[in-house]
Amino acid sequence: MVTGRRVGALTLALVTLVVVAGSAAARNHPDTAANGRLTLAAKPVRIVSLSPTATEDLFAIGAGSQVVAVDDQSNYPTRAPHTKLSGYTPNAEAIAAYRPDLVVVSADLGKIEEALAKLHIPVLEQPTASKLADAYAQLLQLGKVTGRDRGAAAVVAGMKKQIAAAVATVPKPAGKLTVYHELDPTYYSPTSRTFIGRIYAMLGVRNIADAADKTGSGYPQLSGEYIVGASPDLIVLADTKCCGQTAATVAKRAGWSTIAAVRNHDVLGVSDDVSSRWGPRVVGFVRLVAAKLRGLAADGG
Repeated sequence: MVTGRRVGALTLALVTLVVVAGSAAARNHPDTAANGRLTLAAKPVRIVSLSPTATEDLFAIGAGSQVVAVDDQSNYPTRAPHTKLSGYTPNAEAIAAYRPDLVVVSADLGKIEEALAKLHIPVLEQPTASKLADAYAQLLQLGKVTGRDRGAAAVVAGMKKQIAAAVATVPKPAGKLTVYHELDPTYYSPTSRTFIGRIYAMLGVRNIADAADKTGSGYPQLSGEYIVGASPDLIVLADTKCCGQTAATVAKRAGWSTIAAVRNHDVLGVSDDVSSRWGPRVVGFVRLVAAKLRGLAADGG
């Protein structure tokens, strides 16, 4: 849906990750996996990633040489071994053709984990992160599983340092600035309960989608009238790639010329991919928004 349709080599011959599936520990500890017990006979050297975020994470921590195939949505980095494998409708036989010793997924779509288990192919499930701590934990987990602990730890440390530095540059105005983050032109928007929403909260801005989330889904569909009435100070377009949205197209929407962000030219276009994933490139997103907020503060909000 709109949620976004990532020390050294292993010295033991057997790596076992034991978890209580679905628990908080399974989501946040590097020694656990979301889908239960994972047993690997050795360090994996033929990894198939069916998660764009996991693909980015694997290459970031230095495990790219161990990846033999990625799904059709994994478009970064460009050197990743791109295939037609689907992460949304995964096919066990097609995946098995790559002879993987590990498959990484973000969800058990189509009961793919059971299907691969029958083929004796281990699966690591890393679900959508809800906060930065989850993203860090998944990087560390991949580092442990692939024998790239040191690389993963370095990536996480770098992300923490760079994000903290970016957040520290944002002035705290007297009244909170407001933001509308657009996922598509039908006005779906993430609230502060989501990964991207927590980024805005960390930057000190108020999310106009929060008050509209009557069902608690985290992704309410707003109306044009609601957005115009809220008149957010900043509009962030995460539908530039999928749907060709720009500051110019937004300004042409009925009534939107009265919105503060449109009037003051504070409409920010971002990569759909970066804003819907939770890998290392989130640092760039934080920096981009932080820079825009600094400009807003300098202009008096």
